[in-house]
Amino acid sequence: MNAQELLEQSPVMPVIVIQDIDTAIDLARALVDGGVRSLEITLRSEAALEAITLISQAVPEALVGVGTVRSARQLETAINAGARFGVSPGLTPDIARAARQTGVPFLPGVATASEAMQAADEGFMAQKLFPAQAVGGTALLKALHGPLPDIVFCPTGGINAANARSYLDLPNVKCVGGSWLTPEAAVAGRQWHLITELARQACAL
Repeated sequence: MNAQELLEQSPVMPVIVIQDIDTAIDLARALVDGGVRSLEITLRSEAALEAITLISQAVPEALVGVGTVRSARQLETAINAGARFGVSPGLTPDIARAARQTGVPFLPGVATASEAMQAADEGFMAQKLFPAQAVGGTALLKALHGPLPDIVFCPTGGINAANARSYLDLPNVKCVGGSWLTPEAAVAGRQWHLITELARQACAL
């Protein structure tokens, strides 16, 4: 599987922060039951790596990845923990080198045409536009499509159920990333049926 094939797994890639490790497996199952297979577990909590391992072992239908990658070491550690893809808010030479060496699908974060071109030069033709809404949203993506028609994006940052469709309608957007599929209150309350329904709605986009 390459990065573009990863983006085609479902219209929405949930950006997940695991605070309570005991919720990780049930949360992943709820999302998969709703049709969402690609799960980005961000390194924004101490439970992230353990959650990646648990989900990769207990929910084999899920494609578990690691997000908020800020160093080559983080990427390598997460892959050893079971991550099958990586996502970064930006791109450095060390991260680019590590991503190529590991061979897993990798989405580098970009925010400008120059950054998108630099990432493409490094071999990454599927990219994460971040923070999408803050840097121009759909208007920026429309503008980028003309000069950079061979680059596809997963915009993330400020995207929700209300505006996701406007992004997905663009020819250079293959999926969007967002946290609205895993509301903090629903996860804390273990309302798995609600999360499954949100995943179903996302797939219907």
